[in-house]
Amino acid sequence: MPKKVMIPDMLSVEEARERILALVPLLEPEERPLLETLGQVLAQDVVAAFDIPPWDNSAMDGYAVRRQDTLGASQDNPKSLRVTGSVAAGQWPRERVRAGTAIRIMTGAPIPAGADAVVPFEDTDELDRKAQSRSQEEVTILKEPRPGVNVRHVGEDVRHGELVLPKGTVLRPSHIGVLASLGYATVKVVRRPQVSILATGDELLPPGEPLQPGKIYDSNSYSVAALVMRYGGVPRVMGIARDNLESLNRMLDDGLSSDMLITSAGVSKGDYDMVKDVLAERGEIAVWSVRMRPARPLAFGILRGKGGRSVPHLGLPGNPVSAMVAFEELGRPALLKMMGRTALAKPAIEAILEDPIVNEDGRRVYARAVVTRRNGTYYARLTGPQGSNILTSMTRANGLAICPEDVPVMEKGQRVQVEMLDWDEEVVY
Repeated sequence: MPKKVMIPDMLSVEEARERILALVPLLEPEERPLLETLGQVLAQDVVAAFDIPPWDNSAMDGYAVRRQDTLGASQDNPKSLRVTGSVAAGQWPRERVRAGTAIRIMTGAPIPAGADAVVPFEDTDELDRKAQSRSQEEVTILKEPRPGVNVRHVGEDVRHGELVLPKGTVLRPSHIGVLASLGYATVKVVRRPQVSILATGDELLPPGEPLQPGKIYDSNSYSVAALVMRYGGVPRVMGIARDNLESLNRMLDDGLSSDMLITSAGVSKGDYDMVKDVLAERGEIAVWSVRMRPARPLAFGILRGKGGRSVPHLGLPGNPVSAMVAFEELGRPALLKMMGRTALAKPAIEAILEDPIVNEDGRRVYARAVVTRRNGTYYARLTGPQGSNILTSMTRANGLAICPEDVPVMEKGQRVQVEMLDWDEEVVY
């Protein structure tokens, strides 16, 4: 039997998070195809090797002109110019715009030498000429252009040698577009953590098998795996370890191939709750009990295996809501740190409570709530019964309303901090 473990005192959420983050490593960078890096952290400075745009180009379909040839142009005072050519996007102008001439130009095409403005088609008689089958070798300007109008200038977006994206940038769709515009097909990013997820308990069945008396389906593996995936990790659902040391140790050994191992259940004080004891035998415990409701029993430490391999191990509670809330508060920031993120806090808003929150035992309460916004003010109503077994309450919640440890009850009408899980269509922000 494993040695009895000395359990640390109950920690605050902040203390537990600090201990966990201290033990979680930053993962190494890898080169990835551009479209596979969304949400990852840039592991290199991106410096522009050329200007964007690389040359002056047209912002409109129209005519490249010398503005001095169009001074005073209007419907009542049209100015006629000779059309000497055309240039499309992807082509390079073969001639310059000379006095009294214009060159037909498409959006994105390089500005011909000599031109300093682009007159859009709608400010010319082009459409009338086409409708009347008149000569296209001349065009009439019906509106004087402003200086430099509709000309995108070289380097207007990015300058050669400029630091465009610094190392540490979390890549959003706009960043992917900028990298593509700079010619990057691949980019160096902090790699995504591989996370093994293991459920424990003789009462569990994998989804898909016939339900048996005394058994329940394993939901924790799937909700936690979905959270891991949502926040950028790569989950590996391992299955179910039974309530014996042989099964548990064998599957824990298998989980050591990942960057992090997450188990659910087995961390409280029951006769069959062996995860904390095995963790103490094979590694070290930094966190066991946290002053939060739900999810007080929780283990975190370093699990060691053969050959010196060790990985961070997060032991979540068995109740499904507890497992999800514990992951949001403690697993999520650990995962983000491994991926190189520095902004770890969840987005939070202040709302007016529409239901009371009762704090029965001096722990911080994370109450499942639905946040809406009405007339510019956020309101939070609870999802109903707050038992840690009521997983459907998480499906109805888009936030966690927080009652501090030292507040026995928060009454209806009080202002409350809410950590947002989702922004649904009812929330205008």
